[in-house]
Amino acid sequence: MDVSLLLWVLTILGLGILIGADFFIGRKPHDVSMKEAGIWTVVWIVLAVLFGLGLMVFGHGQASQEFFAGFITEKSLSVDNLFVFVLIMAKFAVPSQLQQRVLLIGVLIALVLRAIFIAAGAAIIANFSWVFYIFGAFLIYTAWKLIQEARKDEEDEEFEENRLLKSIEKKFGVADQYHGTKLFIQKNGKRVLTPLMVVMLAIGTTDVLFALDSIPAIFGLTQDPYIVFTANAFALMGLRQLYFLIGGLLKKLVHLSYGLSVILGFIGIKLVLHALHESGLHVPQISIPVSLGVICGVLVITTITSLVASKKQAQAEAAAAGPERIDA
Repeated sequence: MDVSLLLWVLTILGLGILIGADFFIGRKPHDVSMKEAGIWTVVWIVLAVLFGLGLMVFGHGQASQEFFAGFITEKSLSVDNLFVFVLIMAKFAVPSQLQQRVLLIGVLIALVLRAIFIAAGAAIIANFSWVFYIFGAFLIYTAWKLIQEARKDEEDEEFEENRLLKSIEKKFGVADQYHGTKLFIQKNGKRVLTPLMVVMLAIGTTDVLFALDSIPAIFGLTQDPYIVFTANAFALMGLRQLYFLIGGLLKKLVHLSYGLSVILGFIGIKLVLHALHESGLHVPQISIPVSLGVICGVLVITTITSLVASKKQAQAEAAAAGPERIDA
């Protein structure tokens, strides 16, 4: 898809206006209700759908299909990020009324860092087609690793700060309590970070680790930097509201990691086949409609099996607790 500089500028300005409106509406710290989270979740999904349809009308069908496949993939991988966001919020004991501010700024940091990753990835792909072998192998390895992690006991999971975050805390110092929405305060004549700033940095920089698999994954569906960027932008900007909307549902998605591993493995194979094709070998290639069907199918099946398994587990726990209540 041939994208002019003007279209890039207009797209970034449009996203900036939407982000600004989101920030202005929720600028006052408050507890996000299910209604508010639900409305904004629907708004961002509708905007993504309209954008995809706009690509179909003003661009071409291939671009639209690639956007929707990329958006759904990035959205599903972003949902997995929410598990880590929950751990971060718990570790830093973030007050409920400040969590929406943390997520907004944290996601903005993540979006900027991902834009850098996307630009670098696009430049590498444009000059070295063999990089698809590396991307494909990495996604297949990540898929296997996800399965291994899913089989472990998740109750002992705890967020560990990365080296960058630790070095920032050591250099600037951190206040011992929250100070509303302030990011810095003066303490003993020295300017130090507030815990709120640390959490925002934790959310943003931790997302870089997720970008290591999500960026190669979407490049496996499209090599168009414009579609890669916009799909990531729409997926990330709806993540804040999704956090509050499905926070209680996350624990019930027990098979999500298995589903994501299947998707990453599938895209990894797609990338390897594409690399072989680029090398001159006559191998079958997986089309975007097939990719879109597989991704959606896996997510639907994973969600259904997760809810069924969670329901059975709840019933088993209730049955086991029954005799104890009678004895009591």
